[in-house]
Amino acid sequence: MSAENGGGSVVSCNRSVASTWETFKVWRVSPGTYQLRVDNNKFMNAPNNGGGIVQATATLARGWEIFTFTRQGNMVHIQAGNGDYFQAVNKNQVTADLVTPPPWGNNAATFTIEIDESVSLHGEYQLANAWGAGAPQAKTVVKNHRDNFIQESDFEWLSNNGINAVRIPVGWWIAYDPNPPAPYVGGSLQCLDNAFKWGKTHNIKIIVDLHAAPGGQSTFEICSTRDGVAEWATNKTYRDQSIEVIDFLAQRYAKNPALLGIELLNEPFENVIPDISVVNDYYTTGYKTVRKYSKTTYVIMSQVIGHSDDEIVNMANLLPDDNVVMDYHPYNSFVPIYSTLSVEQNIAIVYNQRRDLIRRLNESNAYAFVGEWTDYFECCNGAPGKPNKQDYLKFATAQENVFGHATFGWAFWSYRNAVDRWSYETSATQGYMPRRPVN
Repeated sequence: MSAENGGGSVVSCNRSVASTWETFKVWRVSPGTYQLRVDNNKFMNAPNNGGGIVQATATLARGWEIFTFTRQGNMVHIQAGNGDYFQAVNKNQVTADLVTPPPWGNNAATFTIEIDESVSLHGEYQLANAWGAGAPQAKTVVKNHRDNFIQESDFEWLSNNGINAVRIPVGWWIAYDPNPPAPYVGGSLQCLDNAFKWGKTHNIKIIVDLHAAPGGQSTFEICSTRDGVAEWATNKTYRDQSIEVIDFLAQRYAKNPALLGIELLNEPFENVIPDISVVNDYYTTGYKTVRKYSKTTYVIMSQVIGHSDDEIVNMANLLPDDNVVMDYHPYNSFVPIYSTLSVEQNIAIVYNQRRDLIRRLNESNAYAFVGEWTDYFECCNGAPGKPNKQDYLKFATAQENVFGHATFGWAFWSYRNAVDRWSYETSATQGYMPRRPVN
């Protein structure tokens, strides 16, 4: 099947090779029922729930856009809401008007599907939706993770190892707990409440970071995008909803002695932002929202990923000099150039470019915060044995030396991770990080 022109017109079957018009993002509604998003982000629909021509013209996914899939191997029969089956009546037209169930095999109502394995999202949305919204298996898996992954003993360990604050990422659905929108599983708010309680006990301050905004501020799973489409910056409804979440968090925690700051948004990406005024306006409104409940809570802005150093400094001067923080995330990865550099060249970037930007941020209206960094880096064109343990230690030491001059400090991404050099706990325990004073 092909969504002609990438969407906005009819659905045909006139291509012998699949490309972007023939690739669909599949939204699971419930086991066996799905919605199909096409290249231009419209949805495939069967007007009047079936009985006529299949189109790809819907802006929103509702009833006419829900289809039932019956599979046999890589073959599928597709039914519209009225029960009629899709069929290719000719190469230029697909209809949803076949009343009788079709046989399996080579016929106009049996379609072959191929899964694009190169597109893989592993965010909380995908985890919670894996068994279908509301499925007991999802609730069991998510609850078990929340109950065991981070506990009070971790806060005690952090305090004993010289850490005095943690940056906690949350998703927008936390504001709707204990009954968040499907497929999310309730309970995230209790986890955050626990963190505040443990932080108070162990003298660790809490930064609450809106890591996943409604609609998605990037195309990556870190913002819990459903299908890799980012709509936060192009849909004011989503930005208004984000402000409601900030209002909820500020109102709930503003008077809590463990609160240090609220981060309005994590890592909006430049390539999905039509105009930077969208982010500036959001940060301005978010700042005013926090200030309704606290005059002293630090209000944190995240850098826009893709911005130059000059643009990051300009954004740091957006808001008043009033406990405002600019969050900067330097990684020596994700960009191919780093893998071509030697260990020493990677470290030189920390001591030169990174130190210079932190100096400039320290002189801006905002406090400077290195809100994410890690011990992992790429180098040496993938040479065997590189980087080694000593290289990692030198790299981490350089970053602590430089990032320690940021006026708001730093936060390592992350405390615990299955990949060792992304785990502060593992790197510190194994001697890949410089020793910190023990309380």
